[in-house]
Amino acid sequence: MALPKRKTSKSRRDKRRTHKRLDLPPTSECPQCKEAKLPHRVCPNCGFYAGREVLPVEEV
Repeated sequence: MALPKRKTSKSRRDKRRTHKRLDLPPTSECPQCKEAKLPHRVCPNCGFYAGREVLPVEEV
């Protein structure tokens, strides 16, 4: 069975792992309530999309 000739350094190991991370989803600001929301989706806070109410949001 083949073995590595030299020890892999921490720097080289970590360079290989640079793409193994979780990215935060992109967010945009809702023009109605100014809360963060996912782009091209109905705002979960106020229920508006493209300037009109799509989902009725119940006030508690």
